[in-house]
Amino acid sequence: MEYKEILFSLQDGLAVITLNREARKNALTSRMRSEITHAMRLAAGEARAVVLTGAGDAFCSGQDLSDAGNSGKLDLERTLRDEYLPMLQAIYDCPVPVIAAVNGAAAGAGANLALAADVVIACESAFFMQAFTRIGLIPDAGGTWFLPRQVGLAKATGAALFADRISAQQASDWGMIWEAVPDAEFDAHWRARAAYLAEGPTKALAATKTALRDSYTRTLAEQLSEEAHLQGQCGKTRDFLEGVTAFMEKRPAKFEGR
Repeated sequence: MEYKEILFSLQDGLAVITLNREARKNALTSRMRSEITHAMRLAAGEARAVVLTGAGDAFCSGQDLSDAGNSGKLDLERTLRDEYLPMLQAIYDCPVPVIAAVNGAAAGAGANLALAADVVIACESAFFMQAFTRIGLIPDAGGTWFLPRQVGLAKATGAALFADRISAQQASDWGMIWEAVPDAEFDAHWRARAAYLAEGPTKALAATKTALRDSYTRTLAEQLSEEAHLQGQCGKTRDFLEGVTAFMEKRPAKFEGR
């Protein structure tokens, strides 16, 4: 696929997907969703970590309501089912760690696009907004699933009903995101975090994601059994051997991702 609305790079095991409609605050179009889905699936097979970020001073302002000509022509049910679902599933199901590097405003579907990632790192000037009720809609793009699990029902309900701006620091304090970083340090910080994951024990990171997510639907006994199963798999990897060897030799481990 030729990318026209995103940028894609892959170097040293790190894939970076940049939403690239700066003049429209990186608002999501049908084409952009298709490109993100394609890029995520490509990265899933070739990268050891993925970063999703935005060009300019915004991360993503949500759905571009002019994409279908006018709002009356926008079939929201079809769009969510046929375009948002595969895009968000590609992000959430990615077997390697996904970081959302939120460089500015993340509103509406743009906020929930970020929350689909495994880790969200935001600059301090960024904000999140469930802006849907301002135009007579409900939170979508996974917002009704991500928010209650990250911040609890009370905070999620308030964020959805009032559609207030939630600062990056407030989002961090609530547990909505991993961390808020001073703007001057943001770019270097997320790149260092992403490099750390891209150089990490890839199979163990994937198993960690699986174990944490599956815990919501399991009893303690079932989860302990799952941990044993996944740990058994990790214990057979080259990275485990390298990790133990490096520990014994008092040196940094050099993981291969296998």
